[in-house]
Parts: sequence; C-alpha cells; structure tokens
Amino acid sequence: MSGILIVEDEHKISRLLQIELEAEGYEVSQAYNGAQAWDMYREDSWDLILLDVMLPEMSGIEILRRIRTNDPSTMVILLTAKDSVEDKVSGLDLGANDYVTKPFQIEELLARIRAALRLREQQQAAAIPEDAGWLSAGELRLNEGTREVERNGHSIELTPREFDLLAYLLRNQRQVLNRDQILAGVWGYDYYGDTNVVDVYIRYVRKKVDEGYDRELIHTVRGVGYVLRDNT
Repeated sequence: MSGILIVEDEHKISRLLQIELEAEGYEVSQAYNGAQAWDMYREDSWDLILLDVMLPEMSGIEILRRIRTNDPSTMVILLTAKDSVEDKVSGLDLGANDYVTKPFQIEELLARIRAALRLREQQQAAAIPEDAGWLSAGELRLNEGTREVERNGHSIELTPREFDLLAYLLRNQRQVLNRDQILAGVWGYDYYGDTNVVDVYIRYVRKKVDEGYDRELIHTVRGVGYVLRDNT
C-alpha cells in the first residue's frame, strides 16, 4: 500500500483528498502547515507528497527545496492556485514531479498520482540488483529488493519507515545499537528530531514482528538501546 502525505492548509480540500485517496486504497496522512509537514517528512517515509505551495509557517517551495537536497526518490506533486508559466517552471526546476493547479478535477489528479507512483516503482526496480537476496533471523525473513517481510511463512505488512528500521536491525543483528546509531542508519545524519521516535517505531515493529510468537527477536538492552537476535 502506497503512503501519501497531503500537505494542504485548507481543511475542506484536505479532507476531500483524504476521502478520495483512501477510497483508492492509499494510506493517507495529513499536515496543515509547512512546519508540521517538514516534521512528518523527517519522521517517516512517503511514496508521494501532495504539496500545496502557499502554506503558513513554511512554504511548499521551501519544503520541496529541502526534500530534494538529499532525497530524489519521493514523488512530489505541487498543488497551487498559481498557474503562471514562471511558477510552474520554478517548482519543476526544484524537483517537483508534477504540478496541478486549483481548482482541479479529482479524476485528473488521481491519474497523475498513479503515473508518479508507476515512475517511482520503475526507478526502484531499476536500482535493485538481480541477486538482491534475503536477510533472516530465525524464521523471520526480509527481502530488501522486493521489500517482502515474512515470519514463519506469514507475510508481514510494514510501512516504509518500519521496513527500513527492521532491515537495519537485521543487517546489524546481534549488535546492540543505541538510539543515535539507529537514527543515523534509518532516518539519516541530518535528522534533528527527538530520539524518542526510535522507541516509538521499535514498538510498532516489535508488535508486528514479535507479537503472537513464543520467541522474541527484538530485545531492549536497558540503558543502551536495542538488538535483534535469535536466541535459539
């Protein structure tokens, strides 16, 4: 399921987009100002962002500029009432994947979203080596190429950030990792948010990976951090 972040300060438009996108099967979150949107972008991974240009606290153009500093893969579609050629060129030059002016037809926007997500899939597929294999610990298996996760043969659905966290733990299994190491490895060295986000996402992943099984794989090392290991 694709994760989409709607960044729109007009609540009615945001709600309409949420309803339409969820009806299409997308996983949707919302931000209503630039500062909130930037925080949400840094705290999670998104397949696509619908980004209004005119936002309180931080403009959509500034958010786009920051995203493209080190993230070429997240699809960004700009939403704006400005329809001049100069505005469109400015947004596209900064790295927007598409540009939709208000008012728009929802069917056209949905088609543009599908096209952007197809392009993202094609880019990701091109970057995956043919021999991309599985990481495993006990009966837990994760494939970084296909982004499949399963335990004891049962498929596990993870959000993009949860997947990245589990993959990092598996690549470093049996090593005790502190919060700063996990933040750097999963969120990136430029993340300046609260380290408690690590605890929150460890809890999310542990619930999906360990709950219902006799043997836990993700362990807390009190006063230090976390480790993934199979104790069998």
